Amino acid sequence: MAKQIQEILIDDLDGGEANETVSFAIDGSSYEIDLSDLNAKKLRDALTPFVQHARRAGAVATRRRGRGGNRAMSREKSSEIRQWAKAHGLPVSERGRIASTVVEKYEAAH
Repeated sequence: MAKQIQEILIDDLDGGEANETVSFAIDGSSYEIDLSDLNAKKLRDALTPFVQHARRAGAVATRRRGRGGNRAMSREKSSEIRQWAKAHGLPVSERGRIASTVVEKYEAAH
């Protein structure tokens, strides 16, 4: 038995057929939008003067929560870091965000 799956992109602006997914980032948040060739060109044309005067910042990291450069970590990893910090006399809360200085010290030790 054969199966054919077809993915059709719908332009997020006008509801017509889209040809591509455009990724962009601003103010620390990354976005994706499905656009037709015409709307993708409009977006790129609108951003061109800003891009021409900007400097590259490298790859944009996807952030799950909050501000700052820390990546979201698993509960197991958080638990491991908390245990390590306590064993080394570093102040760490039982819940919530772990201070970046503690995470950096943990990563340097491992």
